[in-house]
Amino acid sequence: MGAVTELVNKQAVADAFSRAAISYENAAQLQRDVGEELLALAAPYLKDAGKIVVDAGCGTGHFSRHWRAQGKNVIALDLSEGMLNRARELDSADEYVPGDIERLPFADNSVDICFSNLAVQWCNALPRALEEMHRVTRNGGLVLFSTLAEGSLNELAAAWMKVDGRRHVNQFLTPDKIAEACAPYRHEVTFSEHVAQFPDVMSLLRSLKGIGATHIKNGRLGGLGGRERLQLLDKHYARRDGILPLNYRLVYGILQVEELIPR
Repeated sequence: MGAVTELVNKQAVADAFSRAAISYENAAQLQRDVGEELLALAAPYLKDAGKIVVDAGCGTGHFSRHWRAQGKNVIALDLSEGMLNRARELDSADEYVPGDIERLPFADNSVDICFSNLAVQWCNALPRALEEMHRVTRNGGLVLFSTLAEGSLNELAAAWMKVDGRRHVNQFLTPDKIAEACAPYRHEVTFSEHVAQFPDVMSLLRSLKGIGATHIKNGRLGGLGGRERLQLLDKHYARRDGILPLNYRLVYGILQVEELIPR
């Protein structure tokens, strides 16, 4: 498997997202925008896609509620107990299942659509995550996913490097590695960029904390403590017209499920 990320502490990721469960709905505008774009790209394929949908990495269930409003039977799955509980409180799905995308607790060929919005970047191996989503989806069904590519959050990483010589930001897969992970399947992959803007470092870091994106391989993102460190981070952050940019390199994948292409 070539497209493997740094090893992820899944419990730490789950805990970080559980802490953010209450704030997530208000903070996750990027997630909503990316998910809407993924649905728009997938629209031509959805007409005959079937009724049973797994929202893999559902968060608080925003897109589970979308699928349900479309008349689908929705299974909300998340690694984070806190997120899953919040999704349940918001009546987001028909069923709620704790689980890991790399080890989906479903039978082969048991769902029609596997949808995963900005979640697979928290997996150890993208090929494994795609293999699992493909496995549980019936022939003729769809696997829809979005993720982040190399270059995401680079402005924040560069500023931290000037503060203490550490990135404090996760490494993401290159576009080539993401394409490689999709290669065994009939697929379409689209790449785009989004630049978020913040008035100051504190707002930027709070935005990451608000969506639970506070785990890296060797610990939590350097962050909301230490006034002197934050002042240094603010000093070293490269501005554009007085604003702090934060770049996200986005990837949208559509896999049409059928027998695997021979290698």
